[in-house]
Amino acid sequence: MEIWLPQSVACDLVSIRADAELRTADPDTRPRWVHYGSSVSHCIEAEGPTGTWPSVAAAAVGLHLTNLGFAGNAMLDPFVARAIRDTPADLISLKIGANITEQATMRLRTFLPAVHGFLDTIRDGHPDTPVMVISPIPSPTLEHTPGPTVTDPETRRPRASGSADQVPLGALTLATVREHLRDLVAQRRESDPALSYLDGRELLGAGETADLHDGLHPTAPAYLRMGTRFADIVAARSWGSCASFGQEAGLR
Repeated sequence: MEIWLPQSVACDLVSIRADAELRTADPDTRPRWVHYGSSVSHCIEAEGPTGTWPSVAAAAVGLHLTNLGFAGNAMLDPFVARAIRDTPADLISLKIGANITEQATMRLRTFLPAVHGFLDTIRDGHPDTPVMVISPIPSPTLEHTPGPTVTDPETRRPRASGSADQVPLGALTLATVREHLRDLVAQRRESDPALSYLDGRELLGAGETADLHDGLHPTAPAYLRMGTRFADIVAARSWGSCASFGQEAGLR
């Protein structure tokens, strides 16, 4: 039996009771997937903990999921990189850039070294583990205009308050984040073939932004589609260069 606690509230697990004899579970031999991301990985809007897109994908391809999706976060904090470094993992995914853009916490000069440092730390503990860097899903207000977002008084929805004039000076938009993450991964792959890149628009397309209930976060049905699509991507790609993982896990 596997128990999934609610993803939308804080929980204290006080006790577990049963009306029959309990025994220790058999060893879990599923490949271990560690995923890191923001609110779009936390998925508070999902109907339940098994309706988040990472949990849907994990169930579809038989993975043991550790979801480090934190609403309002995913700021490339070094302590999270150390936690991932020290956590057993057969595959790792990092969905980054959305909140850094939305909250305007970095500019290009600090963003790229932060990504490099985050990956360097993970590689200290997982030198050959497949790692997939996933760029943000679309959000019309932030595609070509930097954050931070503010609440529009008329629509009551978030809108980007930055100026596109600042982009040449290093301000980040979702479009520039995708471009630079793609290029960074391509550069590192010259010496790290187990690293791969996924454009977040493969999970939720530019034509599906009507499924962002507030312009930033997907609806519950959209999360289900994202999970199914990611499962298909895992099966098709076998996580980039790690063909042996796909064969061992039965993903091909």
